[in-house]
Amino acid sequence: MKKLFVAGLVIINTLTVVGQTKNQIKFSAKIENRNSDTLVIKGRNNFKQVIPIDKKGVFAASFEAPKGFYMFSDGTESSNLYLKPNSEVNLTMNAKQFDETIIYKGKGVNESNFLAQQALKDEQFQEAAFKLEQPAFVSSLDEKLKKDTESLEKGDFDPEFKTALKQSFESFHQYASEEYDRVSKANKLVGKPSPEFDYENHKGGKTKLADLKGKYVYIDLWATWCAPCRAEIPYLQKIEEKYHGKNIEFVSISIDKLKDNEKWKKFVTDKKLGGVQLFADKDWESEFVTQYGVTGIPRFILIDPKGNVVNADATRPSDPKLENQLNSLLN
Repeated sequence: MKKLFVAGLVIINTLTVVGQTKNQIKFSAKIENRNSDTLVIKGRNNFKQVIPIDKKGVFAASFEAPKGFYMFSDGTESSNLYLKPNSEVNLTMNAKQFDETIIYKGKGVNESNFLAQQALKDEQFQEAAFKLEQPAFVSSLDEKLKKDTESLEKGDFDPEFKTALKQSFESFHQYASEEYDRVSKANKLVGKPSPEFDYENHKGGKTKLADLKGKYVYIDLWATWCAPCRAEIPYLQKIEEKYHGKNIEFVSISIDKLKDNEKWKKFVTDKKLGGVQLFADKDWESEFVTQYGVTGIPRFILIDPKGNVVNADATRPSDPKLENQLNSLLN
């Protein structure tokens, strides 16, 4: 699923609820269709536990960790969990259906299961609610907050966990409202002429959007400091290779600050990035960026050969749906 925003991510990034007393944790995971031979668990205060797979195909480790919120990653996707004193956590999942299949069993796992289920509910809400008209969206969002809070109160959870989740629900509510407004603004651009750009090209000179008319243009707004942006690069490179010679240009526009221009040049060279590599003139304040209402990256935009917007918030390269859309346009 495409993750636009998830309540659990708000927790790990904004709330300081991890205690100072270390506690022994036993952790194991069996993962079908795994993306990596290591799992990484991260938490506050630079906590990091790397767990390699063993000969039996199991990720297993015992370690000390303060009580609180953590995030585990398989190198491609991530999810949140909550560790308590003397927990025995046994995770199972299928990496091809990451959020849909996460199940925790063992001791002290109620909170982690709630987080996994909540992340899935949040994604499903996004898929459905963003298609609603504003009055219906507002009503649906308010009802979600009410039901999420009731579900939390009924559960047998750690008091600190409950306090943090209530704050997270409120953050989700606010962010969802802002995201809905942003998406609505982007949707109004569909079918209309795209805002223009005229930016520095890594190969020399400058490139305008108008220079690319006659072809579809798939734009990646990114920055060298953006980890999610960098994670999309291998997928983008595969897409570029697959559609090489087709009627489409792949354009990456960096919104790094001007002082990092040399850093951008080196990154593009070292990583052998393909497509058309451009550098925006005023980072976040660049006119092209502001006219699309960009508040987060990576952001992808698809423009047709006439220069009109096909999708102002296009599918990411890591999502198989992108190939389906491009095939329908180019074949």
